Amino acid sequence: MPDTTPPLWTAAEIADATGGRLKGGDFDVHGITYNSREIAPGDLFLALKGARDGHEFAASAFTAGAAGALVEHAIEGGPHVIVPDTLRGLEALGAAARDRAPQVRRGAVTGSVGKTSVTQAIKAGLDLAGPAHASIKSYNNHIGVPLTLARMPRDTERAVFEIGMNAPGEIAPLSKMVLPHAACVTTVGPVHIEGFSDGETGVAREKAAIFQGLGPGGVAVINGDNPWVDMLRESALRQGARIAQFGSGPEQDARLLDFVPGPEGARVTAEIWGRTHVFTLKQSGFHWGLNSLAVILMLDALDVPVETAFEALATFEPLAGRGEIRSVNGPHGAFTLIDESYNANPLSMRAGFLSLGARPVRTGGRRIVVLTDMLELGDQSVALHAGLAETIDAAGLDLVHAAGPQMRHLYDALPESRRGVWTETAAELAQQAAELAAYGDIVMVKGSNGSKASLVAKALAALGATR
Repeated sequence: MPDTTPPLWTAAEIADATGGRLKGGDFDVHGITYNSREIAPGDLFLALKGARDGHEFAASAFTAGAAGALVEHAIEGGPHVIVPDTLRGLEALGAAARDRAPQVRRGAVTGSVGKTSVTQAIKAGLDLAGPAHASIKSYNNHIGVPLTLARMPRDTERAVFEIGMNAPGEIAPLSKMVLPHAACVTTVGPVHIEGFSDGETGVAREKAAIFQGLGPGGVAVINGDNPWVDMLRESALRQGARIAQFGSGPEQDARLLDFVPGPEGARVTAEIWGRTHVFTLKQSGFHWGLNSLAVILMLDALDVPVETAFEALATFEPLAGRGEIRSVNGPHGAFTLIDESYNANPLSMRAGFLSLGARPVRTGGRRIVVLTDMLELGDQSVALHAGLAETIDAAGLDLVHAAGPQMRHLYDALPESRRGVWTETAAELAQQAAELAAYGDIVMVKGSNGSKASLVAKALAALGATR
């Protein structure tokens, strides 16, 4: 049967939105991508220029089924819209998608820790409330944000966008592109600090820039437990925003009263807008106590009832590499693997250690962490790695395996009784996976994506996953 789904964009709409010139015939598209290997039939191919010039892949994109392309010069293979700059064209397409759907309530999320998981948990709530749209994966940069906007269907009612940064000046333009009705900073910490001459102060200022996209009366969702709360509040108030604050202290709009982790998730008790609620999570990490409150306040700002938020949180599974739990039958017996290998920084490391320390273990079992380097910490890297030893001790963890030159500073700071295996690279540690855990252990793998913690997590899982 023919596809009767309304197109995401017609060729005429693309040309009008971008100021481009149509060549090669009319076309409609139902999706957009810049990766020729991800083309689905009916997609628009964006010939962006990066490490390689996307125009080199236009022919293969058409072969894979692209309906049209956005390009900077005439090409062979199929119809296309020519613009002076394809990235600027993508931005224009994103702005047009935003403007043609004025009914959409838009949210934006940033933060040093948790922004992807919080964004996707918000999306789970939006899905229950009606037609919704959100960033996929971690599409949060100068390409990912306009691409997510440009992919937004016309009939969307609510949408949420993740906004990230690696250097100063990146967040404000992206927030002004989204023009959110509600914006959240999950927390601020020493992440990407090597790009800021004033360290964590600069990171906090950059995160606060997300509120620059809010209009008067927009909602700023802020972590009241974070030491940078005053800076965040001042930034939001300058935009005329209404502040909704979450935290564990008094006078929060959403206050965490209790968090009880269990084998299948956690039970949370919180006071939200003056009323006490008890709800459940699929997540068991302590940081999800505050994360869940950020989700609830964001959903509230996007006109989603609190009961719907609870329903979404009760079924929202940990994302890949962000807390997935599985049982593994290793050569020395069954153990529990917690995969936190997608990313790491000092804040998320500490949260992970404390969560692991609270988990019950079988008699004879150990709480073990397998760690790889945290990246982009600049001249504070040595101190921040070595400083993890204090939290490991406070959490009562039993053993640390580590890989990487920066993690060597932690390894050397540990008492002999906590030192497991250290290797120069994650690949070397992965080769020893069979000897890293035994019967009854709970093993958490965590590290920055660039330091390849996922290699160790995959090697441990490959020992014999049962679920």
